[in-house]
Amino acid sequence: ADMAKLGLNGLEAHYPDEVNEDNVHLYQQLEKDTGIRLVGIPFSHFYDPMFEFGSLSNPDPKVRKKAKEIAVRGLKLVKEIGANLAISWPGMDGYRYLHGKPFMQMWDWFEAGMAEAMDEVPGVRVAIEPKGYEPAPNNIYRTTAEGILAAQRIEKRLQNPENKKLLAEGHALVTLNPEVGHVKMSFEILPAAYSLVAMECRLAHTHWNSQPDGNYDQDNNIGVVNPHESEALLYALWAIGYQEYFGIDILPENMPIQKAVSINIQALHKMKERIARLPHERILECHLDPANHRGELEEILIQNW
Repeated sequence: ADMAKLGLNGLEAHYPDEVNEDNVHLYQQLEKDTGIRLVGIPFSHFYDPMFEFGSLSNPDPKVRKKAKEIAVRGLKLVKEIGANLAISWPGMDGYRYLHGKPFMQMWDWFEAGMAEAMDEVPGVRVAIEPKGYEPAPNNIYRTTAEGILAAQRIEKRLQNPENKKLLAEGHALVTLNPEVGHVKMSFEILPAAYSLVAMECRLAHTHWNSQPDGNYDQDNNIGVVNPHESEALLYALWAIGYQEYFGIDILPENMPIQKAVSINIQALHKMKERIARLPHERILECHLDPANHRGELEEILIQNW
């Protein structure tokens, strides 16, 4: 209830470690009591020690089978509770050693397992969350572009008639959930990376925090690091008409969680207010006719600080 007063209206919970068949009623009751609904269910494909060498791409077929079972049950729970999507962050899938690594086999195992799970529970959207590294030294999908390519390949594998019908109607079933910190760890530009996903009609969800280029995964509060690029990202999402959730994915230090959530919501609202004041047509002219608007964009941004 306290979180709802701050403006929180959704949350995520990993299956099966945080939400499962035995406790899903608690999340349903939470929604009735506070309006806070379960928006996304990420698969717990990284927590259990059995996934030391990966989940759906694990060389051991028994582990791959277990990972697929988690995905299937997680997808069923998404359907049961009416969540927006499942999320796949394959943090333990990837590689350390380069010489002789069967990369294509790694991708094939993962993508086949995901497609099979989705065909068992058709009609449920999955969002892949790319990341450059951590916990795996090199994650299976290191960049935004790799995540998009994986989404395309997985969709091509889908065989369930219901899934094929949805694809034929123009729906995306394998999407992306880019996270600010993960995108910056791979030295990508936030508004460009997210716009690329949107151009493919695969921007189903977003995770927000702040992060320097590279470094370890810090999960700082929004705007603590590189606030101007976060604002540029929000501007890009406003321009494309993004209507989905803003997931606050943070590891707050030296403050209670309620304070951290409040700060992050304030940061998003403050950035939105500044963006709303900008002269959008003038800014667009600066980009489309730069020869006749030299230096003007910098002046606009300075004047609207």
